[in-house]
Amino acid sequence: MKDVKRLSYSSRKIPRTPFHIVDPSPWPVLMSIGLWGLATIFICWVNKVDYGHLFWGVLIIALTVYGWTRDIVNEATFQGFHTKKVQSGISFGFILFLISELMLFFSFFWAFFHSSMSPSIEIGCCWPPAGIECLDWSKAPLHNTALLVASSCTVTSSHEYLKAGNFTYSVALLVMTIFLSGFFVKNQYEEYSWATFSIADGVYGSAFFMLTGLHGMHVIGGTCGLLYSLARLLLRQFSARRHLGYVLAIWYWHFVDIVWLALFFIIYIWGS
Repeated sequence: MKDVKRLSYSSRKIPRTPFHIVDPSPWPVLMSIGLWGLATIFICWVNKVDYGHLFWGVLIIALTVYGWTRDIVNEATFQGFHTKKVQSGISFGFILFLISELMLFFSFFWAFFHSSMSPSIEIGCCWPPAGIECLDWSKAPLHNTALLVASSCTVTSSHEYLKAGNFTYSVALLVMTIFLSGFFVKNQYEEYSWATFSIADGVYGSAFFMLTGLHGMHVIGGTCGLLYSLARLLLRQFSARRHLGYVLAIWYWHFVDIVWLALFFIIYIWGS
């Protein structure tokens, strides 16, 4: 009895917390160094200066992404550090990240609205500007819209099957989602090759290629997230009850879909 009392007393002295206190890590410092190198490459490229000796920045970023992701997976999957409280914090942080991405797109949409609703004399006081032949929204853009909407349905169905414990159907639908995203990128590339204007053709070309190109980069990033989730699914690192990484990848994909719908209706239909 005395041992039990002593144990209960000593246990009260041990701090209990649902949060994960991260161990010291070199990855934030290495990532900052790699991003500095990547920014230097961009500056040299803009100023037409040789930047071949600066590709170490890209290698450091690749190494950091691999190492940092490996540590997070180990902490979540094998060490059990990601409690419900930690998962809640990660989800909230990811929501804030999506809001910041939304504000980034909103800034370029604002530039497009400003130029289209009040065209200046330099572009002929008309919109689209004189000499610009807009792309037909009923061809490749409409096809891309159908692809992204379908991909949103398939990835949602994959998530539902995973929650129900049907691993095979979940993997099959995720693979289908990745194929649909690949077709979208292919169509977007072909659309750029068909366009009769470029990013250098005034404010319309700048706004069009900035918005669609930025969205295309997000599609590629979202596809990488889905591929990573597929790899973890095949390795059985996700279960029906614990798959936060997959949920975040799905949120990001839905965000990409919503932004594309805004692009389709504003840029391709209304703006043209």
